[in-house]
Amino acid sequence: MMHTQVEAGRESALAKADFDAVIVGAGFAGLYMLHRLRRMGMRARALEAGSGVGGTWYWNRYPGARCDVESVQYSYQFDEVLQQEWDWSERYAAQPELLRYANHVADRFDLRGEIEFDTRVVRAAFDEAQGRWVIETNRGARLSATFCIMATGCLSAPNLPQFTGLETYLGACYHTGCWPHAEVSFAGKRVAVIGTGSSAVQSIPIIAAQAKEVFVFQRTANYAIPAHNVPLTDAYRASIKADYATLRARARQTMTGIDFDYSDALALETPAEERTREYELRWHRGGLAFLGAYKDLMVDQAANDTAADFVRGKIRQKVQDPVVAELLAPKNTIGCKRLCVDIGYFETFNRPNVRLIDVSERPIETITPAGVKVGDREYAADAIVLATGFDAMTGAILRIDVRGRGGMALRERWREGPCTYLGLAVAGFPNLFAITGPGSPSVLTNMLPTIEQHVDWIADALDYLRARGLSHIEPSAPAEDGWGAHVAELAGSTLRYTCGSWYLGVNIPGKPRVFMPYIGGFPRYVAKCNEVAARGYEGFMLS
Repeated sequence: MMHTQVEAGRESALAKADFDAVIVGAGFAGLYMLHRLRRMGMRARALEAGSGVGGTWYWNRYPGARCDVESVQYSYQFDEVLQQEWDWSERYAAQPELLRYANHVADRFDLRGEIEFDTRVVRAAFDEAQGRWVIETNRGARLSATFCIMATGCLSAPNLPQFTGLETYLGACYHTGCWPHAEVSFAGKRVAVIGTGSSAVQSIPIIAAQAKEVFVFQRTANYAIPAHNVPLTDAYRASIKADYATLRARARQTMTGIDFDYSDALALETPAEERTREYELRWHRGGLAFLGAYKDLMVDQAANDTAADFVRGKIRQKVQDPVVAELLAPKNTIGCKRLCVDIGYFETFNRPNVRLIDVSERPIETITPAGVKVGDREYAADAIVLATGFDAMTGAILRIDVRGRGGMALRERWREGPCTYLGLAVAGFPNLFAITGPGSPSVLTNMLPTIEQHVDWIADALDYLRARGLSHIEPSAPAEDGWGAHVAELAGSTLRYTCGSWYLGVNIPGKPRVFMPYIGGFPRYVAKCNEVAARGYEGFMLS
């Protein structure tokens, strides 16, 4: 059955300890936060549920797991020597290489000594009498800290679907978000893959090349743009390193924090033939830059339709069976859900051992001991792969019992949807920070520069407090309300609400339908954060 990797209930070596700051998580956010705090001379400790660093890239070891941002940009920029010494092997780095990079960073900056592994935080409560956070773990530790910093990640709480009968299934069952560390072979097996999001798009071609038979259960078709992944040459790496600063500066000025060639042209004001040539150019270049072809694609449905029709046409060209091609051609707005970057995904459905099962109108009825049942048909499977994504943005934080002033539970505070100031902090929860929390650009951007911007802002804020003999920082309710209204207003002016996506929490039963990330773009967000800091942390109460 489901693979698990963290043991609970073991006695911790920490037992009881006091710190200036406790960081929850040791992925890319937690590592850099720990590094910054140590440089400031603060006593900090990171608590990590896994047995190693890496966060997303520690847990997501499924076949084909790969970043959808080019590796030379999906990397830290806070240390020039680190930028120069690390060599990426491919245009889009695969999970093993990304995990090696995270380990290299942990070792290079000697961070492991301040990380407690195999430790899951179960409760974090603000003690008003002491003015400190009390953090409890699954291993019996009880830590005290002035500041509690959630580096829990945006896509780190796997969504385990509640299929009837799943517990009775006798075969091997895997979730792409918590994959076994040991090699998994599907050779000669019948495999059922449930879901067609990014992890499915990446894993299905590799699983199909091994398995005897693959059943892909699709509720909603997804758009995917070819990666055109290639090994990086020495000459290319040298050219990037020769002027990394310029690349980074260009990236900081884009909506996504990625150095794309964003166009200022409008799709509907461009002649059809010229528009098609532009889409062809970007299709052959590959990657997420496809949506940068025209600036009206995410605000005008007619403009969006031109891009969506182009991609649907490409899918029909790739898939030989016209019935299957139509099932794989998405009907919704392109870019409304996260765009996938693929390597041979659509071509995989031309294989004789791959079958697409449409469950959009007739859903999966039950999981039987032998396989998956849809209607009156049972699909026998030796293994089930749940490519069902994550409880995004808020899931990882809310799986911890977080309590603020007066014992207020964050789960209750966010019952109608997450509310934050700048995606960094929550009114009523003093000295609690979230790195890339809801209400920040986060998943709509390149996560590494977004993480660095948040970590630097938090570190600077703590330094500001220390320099003035202050110890507490908390957003005011009016500032939080104003930011929430701004985030919602911007999201409502785009096409992002036109389909059910994990940006809105639609994939989680009962989750409030709120567009969680900030859609105003990286430069606009950074300017606001800088303005708040420059005005003595306007909107925050300091004491």
